[in-house]
Amino acid sequence: MTFDPVALTLTNTTDMWLEISEAEKTKIWEQSQAFSSVNRRWNAYINRLSLNTVLPWLREEYAADATVFPALKALPSIWEVVNGTGISLGTTRIALIPSEALDLSELRVPQEWVDIPNWSADYYLAVQVNLEEGYIRIWGCTTHAQLKTMGSYDASDRAYCLNGEDLISNLSILWMAREICPEEVTHLETPPLTELSATQAENLLQRLGNPRLILPRLAVPFQTWGALLEHGGWRQRLYEQRQGAQQQWSIRQWVQSGVSDFAQKFGWGSVELQPTLAGARGSEPESATPTLVRKLTIAQQPYELRLQPKGSIEDSIWRFELRNGNREELIPSGFKLKLLTEDLQPFEGNQAQATKPVNRLYVEVALGDAGEGLVWQVEPTPEDYECEILYF
Repeated sequence: MTFDPVALTLTNTTDMWLEISEAEKTKIWEQSQAFSSVNRRWNAYINRLSLNTVLPWLREEYAADATVFPALKALPSIWEVVNGTGISLGTTRIALIPSEALDLSELRVPQEWVDIPNWSADYYLAVQVNLEEGYIRIWGCTTHAQLKTMGSYDASDRAYCLNGEDLISNLSILWMAREICPEEVTHLETPPLTELSATQAENLLQRLGNPRLILPRLAVPFQTWGALLEHGGWRQRLYEQRQGAQQQWSIRQWVQSGVSDFAQKFGWGSVELQPTLAGARGSEPESATPTLVRKLTIAQQPYELRLQPKGSIEDSIWRFELRNGNREELIPSGFKLKLLTEDLQPFEGNQAQATKPVNRLYVEVALGDAGEGLVWQVEPTPEDYECEILYF
């Protein structure tokens, strides 16, 4: 059967119908293979089809700057364990909730997209994916406030449910409401989740990282599960372990054997600095050890996060350094480079701030126990930033 937008529009004049080409279906299926099971691959496939179809439409019709949240590179770690995709339109957040179900009597939103503070959206779009007829149908919308006040909670699969008749079917009403009534309450307060220690997280990762556990999201209390998932570094490790991958974020291994494939997808690489560049602008000589480099974009400008050992690796003294990607440009006043423990706690001497434009901003840290993890942060926040845990 071929896609006939005219016939479908006559069926329902308020729903949005978007075509999926055969070529797009084939391409996205090829991109959806790196998951722990057939079920997880299919979940990623349906979500990526939905995202790749709806996001361009949103950019063209409503918000040219629409982008994925929490981050584009975080999507595989999300789709490994839960259905749904987040999109930011400026300060407004939308969650796409795709389904192949023909029954449109109810929208079911996984609890993660409602009760995890960093994930919860303002609006939730009900998306029907029909592969046989080659279309995606946006058949309804609701708000976070409506889900929490009008919806019911199904504890059996941790989902908020709202009757189809209570959804807004005409999306034009949604966009008009945003413009006419910007003060409308669309999102209720989302309480913070339980804080996990690094030891607790490690135990959870060992248990939930077993791919034979089909539904890890239902295996532990939601407060615990949500806290693990909200931490981008732990969620990425969960995804990697469920693929059977060994430690991918060991800095010692990167220096000795090269940056892992997983980390390269996040923008990490290594460079051999030329001796002739040492001492530039009166700086101290560079180490002969390969320098690990993370490309960043901040306020549409290129930057680099560099990481090197001071002396030998065995000394366990490491230097994190932020530089402007344009050699002749400085780091603006107010920029901050910060290091945190694996469970996001500060420590003495963990940050540096530029009080005036500078060539570089750096923090040096002496580590004790082997395998200790650190999280880096930069302010202002880089585009598409996702929390990473670097293990030393």
